[in-house]
Amino acid sequence: MKNDLSIYVLISFFLEDVGKVELHCEKNNKAHKTNDISVNRLIVRRGQSFLVTFELHGPSRPTTDLLELKVETGPQPSEALGTRSVFRLPEGCGKGSSWKVKVHQGSVFLAGSITLDITSPADAPVGEYRLSVKTSATASVGSSLGKLLLLFNPWCKEDWVHLPEEEERQEYVMREQGLVYKGSDKYISSMAWNFGQFEDDIVDICLKLLDVNPKCLCDPAKDFSARCNPIYVSRVVSAMINANDDRGVLMGRWDGRYDGGMSPTHWNGSVEVLRRWLKNGSNPVKYGQCWVFAAVMCTVLRCLGIPCRVVSNFQSAHDTDKNLTIDYFFSDYGVRPKQSPDSVWNYHVWVEAWMRRPDLSAGSLYDGWQVVDPTPQEKSTDVYCCGPAPVKAILQGHVDLKYDVPFVFAEVNADRVTWMVFADGSKKKISTDSVSVGQNISTKAVGSDKRVDITANYKHAEGTKMERAVYNLAVKRVNIPGENSNGTHDCKPGVSMKIVELTKPVSGKNIDLKLILNSNDSETRTLVINVNVQAMRYNGIPSSQIQTELKKLKLLPNQGRVKMFQTLSVSRPTRFNYHSSAHREAFTSQNKGN
Repeated sequence: MKNDLSIYVLISFFLEDVGKVELHCEKNNKAHKTNDISVNRLIVRRGQSFLVTFELHGPSRPTTDLLELKVETGPQPSEALGTRSVFRLPEGCGKGSSWKVKVHQGSVFLAGSITLDITSPADAPVGEYRLSVKTSATASVGSSLGKLLLLFNPWCKEDWVHLPEEEERQEYVMREQGLVYKGSDKYISSMAWNFGQFEDDIVDICLKLLDVNPKCLCDPAKDFSARCNPIYVSRVVSAMINANDDRGVLMGRWDGRYDGGMSPTHWNGSVEVLRRWLKNGSNPVKYGQCWVFAAVMCTVLRCLGIPCRVVSNFQSAHDTDKNLTIDYFFSDYGVRPKQSPDSVWNYHVWVEAWMRRPDLSAGSLYDGWQVVDPTPQEKSTDVYCCGPAPVKAILQGHVDLKYDVPFVFAEVNADRVTWMVFADGSKKKISTDSVSVGQNISTKAVGSDKRVDITANYKHAEGTKMERAVYNLAVKRVNIPGENSNGTHDCKPGVSMKIVELTKPVSGKNIDLKLILNSNDSETRTLVINVNVQAMRYNGIPSSQIQTELKKLKLLPNQGRVKMFQTLSVSRPTRFNYHSSAHREAFTSQNKGN
């Protein structure tokens, strides 16, 4: 410290005027892994030092004044909120300051300039900062040293987004090209996506996105302060990617009509979408669906420094009432007298972001991957956003944690329950499918274009006791009363049915199907088979009627029967949804199957 103090005394012989400033943008940005964004502006990551050199000139005079630096972000900077910090030489001076500065080793201060090592705290708010310096206590204002952009730092152990493995940091922060998985659980396809998080102007668009979010417009000082927290930032970004209740990036549309915009299938990268949003004056780009929402969010988070990846869930449930079941209602003739708001999507795409969750546990119980979903499905605290929901909490059935864990749990592990609705409006559960929801949850592999199945991260293997135990625990924790909410059947149906595809569904081609009927009874059943075939969009919304067929047949005791049927040729790019119901002419609920 004695040697350092002698340096500061020598420095103070210069007048407080500051001359030429060198921010060492190329050198600093390379050290901070931001040179792909720019080498002409200072972009650094929090918790890591960077260099600044500036000249001190003018007639000298002896003084013991110390250098005082100041950083500020946002329109109303405050030391109490962490958006303003004053720090001084020698290192550590500056009451309450968490920013640090020291003279860079080898600094040639006697030549009239000084190079400083400046380090931001690992929990500083991200965003653009103004940096200034005072070289004398008598100076009324400091001299500007310029601006710097501060990002999250996955390389810093103290940062909440720290990701231990370098190979994963390269994949989930630095990689600009990726894959998004679509299709169905039996026919998974991939599409290439250009995230382009380091393209020119994307970082400024990401900051603009934060600046126009409703929380910032309502209370900018509080919002800028909260940007220290990746939990808060990811939640804001989730809300701002969709335009349902703010000036978000994308307007969603699922009805097949895209007048005034582009079909969601038009997009193959995020850069064009984000630039259009900015060019349109922060008005939404038309149109997006789940994979577009998720991929654009991945771009924003990676640009800001939060590790993330795009994840696809096949047979993804949309549980509107948070009872962890997807309910279907049928009358005795196979008609749906009651339309359920619940649905099962062919696939759904969201984002996983990596961060700590000290708000949920004193330890690291829920740290790691968090589901954040920008597709507007259900509101969360009155806003169309979802997450961050810890994947570890979903695996354990801890659905009483924030944010939106019950909804995501249902997406991957809800039971599909079929109800028979009687003429008087009463209903009875006739079957439960506890297996089909949440299949082949997929993401791109680290360092290659292979698909990785991460279903085991979300739930235990279907059919195991552990999976049922976790599901029952989740139902208990979600605390919504209901009939037989433990997923057991009210009764064992007298007839069971299964539809099997004999040929792959190909646009413009007929599909061969097989309906397998099995009797569990000891007496002959006379059945009426009502087969209804619909084309449905990937999110479970019916598109058109294809075929209906009504047949009578007898099913012998404890025997099975196979019936063949064929759909009409269909050319539209939708999935098929097959329904069949059977009832005995002298109807009793015991003879129902679906």
